Amino acid sequence: MLLSTFAEGLFLGNYEFRNYKSDKKKLKSLEVTFYSENEKKLKNALTSAQNLMQGVNFTKDLQNEPGGVLTPDELSRRIKNVLNKVGAKVKIFDEKEIRKQKMGGLLAVGMGSSNMPRFIVIEYKGADKHLKVKKNINKTIALVGKGVTFDSGGISIKPYTDMSEMKADMSGAAVVAGTILAAIKSKLTINIIGIIPAAENMLSGTSMRPGDIVVTSSGKSIEVDNTDAEGRMILADALNYASKLNPDVIIDLATLTGACVVALGEFVGGLFTKNDDLLLELFQLGLQTHERVWALPMWDEYHTLNKSDVADVKNVGGKWGGAITAAKFLENFVDKKITWAHLDIAGPAMANSYNNYSKKYMTGYGVRLFYEYLRKK
Repeated sequence: MLLSTFAEGLFLGNYEFRNYKSDKKKLKSLEVTFYSENEKKLKNALTSAQNLMQGVNFTKDLQNEPGGVLTPDELSRRIKNVLNKVGAKVKIFDEKEIRKQKMGGLLAVGMGSSNMPRFIVIEYKGADKHLKVKKNINKTIALVGKGVTFDSGGISIKPYTDMSEMKADMSGAAVVAGTILAAIKSKLTINIIGIIPAAENMLSGTSMRPGDIVVTSSGKSIEVDNTDAEGRMILADALNYASKLNPDVIIDLATLTGACVVALGEFVGGLFTKNDDLLLELFQLGLQTHERVWALPMWDEYHTLNKSDVADVKNVGGKWGGAITAAKFLENFVDKKITWAHLDIAGPAMANSYNNYSKKYMTGYGVRLFYEYLRKK
């Protein structure tokens, strides 16, 4: 455990995104010598750390790319190229297929951009492939990640300050892809489904408008009160799609609300679930990996704040408790029979200062947490 942690620290501290720097000099190499009475255990620990860090660094690479480069189509292409090579099955829905699937939330968010939305489905059957005794062959975890490749806010436009950070509004999608990469490299014996709705939220003559009513793939309608509350709209279609696949657990990750950062700060993700066992498990794993989570309430009183006079729900829930009302909005689109959790990573997805092991800016928060969650299944 100590050796793996030390190796992870080396990989994390050595990461730097230099793709667009004119100075192409490579980082200085570092040679570390380990001594152990158990050489096999030593090699396994180092290999495990390396596999995990490949997933973390892939996530960071995606997070750091400019929005003008990492369009929905480019995001889907990169994920497919990387994950297909290691044995995952990746399907990409283009605009035509998204319309066929009646994913009105995803289409509405993407309609203001010349870069059309994509919907990515990743499948890895680790239990089928690696388990000798097929006791967990039907155990399936679905990870759903918000993939807004750039978020201007649309007609409800964001202030210009810090808008450049909105290239990372696809961090949930990046974490899903990176976690699955790490799981495959480590040959985890569990079946995983990754679902990523990808869109660009832009301001144009074809953008969705406040007051529009959008019908999602579930048949439920959404009143658009604020076009900058777009992430929950694309997740509505993704969570409905995930529910139809009938996994044992659905967990979605999203840089969803500034309200969560106001409540908890930048160092912890906001966790929402009605399942106490899942809550406790993720809380403990968060402490173990230092990708910490803190539970916020999911009481039914908050549900009423999302009510609309003209649709089934509206996409904002009023002035107070914005992270909670966003989670309650998402709850409408998940099959109640399926264990579900929502993690708002708006705070820890980016680091505005250096910490002990992560350079300033994109952190890859979530990969180590969910890798450990999957590893223990």
